[in-house]
Amino acid sequence: MLSRLASTRSTLAAAREAARSATSRVETAVALALKSGLLWNLSPKGVVTAAKLLARGRSGPSTIYRIHGANTPDKPALIFRDRSYTFGELDRSCDEIGAGLRHRGLSGQSVLVMMKNRPEYLILSTAGSRVGASVVTVSWRSTPAELAYLAAHCGAKMVVFEESLAPIIEKVRAELPDVAKENWVVAGAPESKAYTTFESLRREGHEAIEHHEEGAVVVYTSGTTGKPKGAVRKFNKELLPSVLRFLRATPFRHDDVHLAACPLYHTTAFGFIAFTYILGGTVVLLDEFEPRKVLEAIERYRVTTTVLVPTMLHRLLALGDEEIQKHDTRTLRAIFCTSAPLPGPDSDKAMELFGDVVHNLYGATETGVVTLAYPDDLRRSPGTIGRAAAGNEIRLLDDQGREVPDGQVGELFARNAMLVAGYHGDEAATRGSMRDGFFSVGDLARKDANGCYHLEGRKRDMIISGGVNVYPAEVEACLESHADVDEVAVIGVPDAEWGERVQAVVVLRADAAPATLADPAATLRAFCKERLAGPKVPRELVVLPKGEHLPRNPTGKVLKRELRSRAITPAKQPEGQAAR
Repeated sequence: MLSRLASTRSTLAAAREAARSATSRVETAVALALKSGLLWNLSPKGVVTAAKLLARGRSGPSTIYRIHGANTPDKPALIFRDRSYTFGELDRSCDEIGAGLRHRGLSGQSVLVMMKNRPEYLILSTAGSRVGASVVTVSWRSTPAELAYLAAHCGAKMVVFEESLAPIIEKVRAELPDVAKENWVVAGAPESKAYTTFESLRREGHEAIEHHEEGAVVVYTSGTTGKPKGAVRKFNKELLPSVLRFLRATPFRHDDVHLAACPLYHTTAFGFIAFTYILGGTVVLLDEFEPRKVLEAIERYRVTTTVLVPTMLHRLLALGDEEIQKHDTRTLRAIFCTSAPLPGPDSDKAMELFGDVVHNLYGATETGVVTLAYPDDLRRSPGTIGRAAAGNEIRLLDDQGREVPDGQVGELFARNAMLVAGYHGDEAATRGSMRDGFFSVGDLARKDANGCYHLEGRKRDMIISGGVNVYPAEVEACLESHADVDEVAVIGVPDAEWGERVQAVVVLRADAAPATLADPAATLRAFCKERLAGPKVPRELVVLPKGEHLPRNPTGKVLKRELRSRAITPAKQPEGQAAR
């Protein structure tokens, strides 16, 4: 009797919690729809379609296309090379490619995609989810050896690539016997004797598909420290409410025109396209980033939002005030920055030219969006990544797993509904990244008195010199504030006496002052001495020759392992450049 009563109480409590959760989700969705203007642009067919799919627990990217394909089938969803694709077209294309994948027995299998930004990228990713396939995105810059490793690691049964990459594909076909001859698919080619074309795959499936979204997107991390790991993202029922809470805190609207200039093989571009599509906005897709093309697209298509990694923003600003002001950018309401630290001088300059539209985010392939900094935050505290975004819990932990006090540096762990399911085929790496349900990619951060977080670099990049912890981000921020510095990276190099010594690798601006050019190392070290404690001042300062840049991966992160492997000591210093 007592056990039955306890069970009944437990059931009632669970039901009440479920009801509260459902009510909260509805309230969030309605508030967002009202704030974004979507509420006034819903058609009866769109409402019915959304209600049916959401009631059945469908909430992934596939559902977004389905809903807007019913709600506004004739609205432009995607613009690529002057060609406009409506929501109705994209929804049908996803069904057609999904049916083709299922016809080839690829439901539940891995499909690897390697191409530059193209509509087929988005169509394939959504089509895969409709038939339970895992779509694996890799960089189009991958070498044959890298491609062979990634395809074998994820167990790919199909490889989809663009025509221009055929020479790379030819070098790896023989190494991947698990990919059948007919499952090498080329996009962008009207016909091909050597490969199946994307269009012929579209025509193969004839049966209607009922999407179940049991598939996943596997994104291989950028691999700044070794072999990349495949982060597996599934679309559980808690993901959509978390995304809606984030969107409610941003300037996104239903009538947005979003410029996608980041590579689609990285989650940044995919994520912000999904944010735009949730509200029914339009996406302008660039093949790849080029600063002038970004300005031209903003003016031509009256772009309202875009996302850039800090390196892209830096290169955009490098065009100069005069060039930027030739273009009408007044439609911009938000420039989001993410994927790498945002230097304070760059955010200040961007807001001077474009207005208070810059937002800085912290997140990762594995965690989704974790923090958000608004323009006011960046003005008060340049470089901040902001506060915890809605739906996030953050812990800063020391090496013993204890939370550190405000102002102190700890490893950043996050928990939210956007966390990936883990790393494909690497349980050890998954376990090593988790603590009590919180995930870390190894970033170090501190929280200031206002509750804003600041990145201090990667844990593996921390320098211990003479027993003192030196966080590269602090030294880099100091040097970035110098008017003559264009780029900087701080690393630790082995030292017999100190264990490690601080070395700064600097790229000077083209218009650097003569005094700085005369003795850059002495000038910049003196600048640091006025602003940093002694152990943090670079003992060596290397200025790269004119025309050279810091080595970066495609998403803008500095490859510090490469700098360390070729660390320049005073004895190796380029002729005419002083190290001290």
